Amino acid sequence: MRARPQVCQALLFALALQTGVCYGIKWLALSKTPAALALNQTQHCKQLEGLVSAQVQLCRSNLELMHTIVHAAREVMKACRRAFADMRWNCSSIELAPNYLLDLERGTRESAFVYALSAAAISHAIARACTSGDLPGCSCGPVPGEPPGPGNRWGGCADNLSYGLLMGAKFSDAPMKVKKTGSQANKLMRLHNSEVGRQPNTLPCPQALRASLEMKCKCHGVSGSCSIRTCWKGLQELRDVAADLKTRYLSATKVVHRPMGTRKHLVPKDLDIRPVKDSELVYLQSSPDFCMKNEKVGSHGTQDRQCNKTSHGSDSCDLMCCGRGYNPYTDRVVERCHCKYHWCCYVTCRRCERTVERYVCK
Repeated sequence: MRARPQVCQALLFALALQTGVCYGIKWLALSKTPAALALNQTQHCKQLEGLVSAQVQLCRSNLELMHTIVHAAREVMKACRRAFADMRWNCSSIELAPNYLLDLERGTRESAFVYALSAAAISHAIARACTSGDLPGCSCGPVPGEPPGPGNRWGGCADNLSYGLLMGAKFSDAPMKVKKTGSQANKLMRLHNSEVGRQPNTLPCPQALRASLEMKCKCHGVSGSCSIRTCWKGLQELRDVAADLKTRYLSATKVVHRPMGTRKHLVPKDLDIRPVKDSELVYLQSSPDFCMKNEKVGSHGTQDRQCNKTSHGSDSCDLMCCGRGYNPYTDRVVERCHCKYHWCCYVTCRRCERTVERYVCK
């Protein structure tokens, strides 16, 4: 007896979800870790959702890191949603962790971004935690070898990026190094994109997290003259790293897994005369346009999404609504107004209401 086409499709879809190797970012489910879980005993590691066995072992041997990693998972959720708030794909599916749809389950451009951001976020959080003294196993970052410039001197407490990169890679890359977790092409793609989020082994061009190191200074001197400045190397905010990675997402390269010499490598699909650059995000499968809701391909659609009538960018009503049109509605906004400064030292404001017109996609 032949199976019905609908049954076959359902079975294939279920199989795709089971065999899609999204293990690498299942740890983002840690964002849902209840505050009541103290994370101060090794047996707590088994209660954490989304971890593969290698990550559970890392949890047990580095228990002091777990609060920082949980914080990193929450920051990934916020940074991703913020970065794509004006796009058809708005990263809302990341909140389904650890049970993703196909937009993140397959080797798409969207999964490339999330892998890179996740890798960057965990190293970013650990580097910052070293600086704040929250981790007993690390301290401030090293003093740079180059001079800081006239009137400046190295001091303060630099973000310990080296330790962040080391421990972050151990945790976030562990799932991709487990055997029988999908195709070699997917593993290579995800490891490459994770490395783009952090840094490559060599640095011909800076990667997202490494490039976010900047010199920060504090002034010293009589009456705030700033005759001397104490400076250190600090990381930019994660939202700035996410913005950089979004630019790479928009120019990501589609690749294929092809033999080169004695091994298979990822090479650009349309430009396979050159190797993949260390700085570019790569993906294996094209994404839908995300206009209509279709959970089989991981699309939530844009119906009822708010759009900007006056914009010409990705949040414009024409692009966001995919030509379907939009509906206006009015919204009441309450805000502070008529603020007055009183000497010394407080401000009083009134509360004002105004009506604004907004638009949502049909």
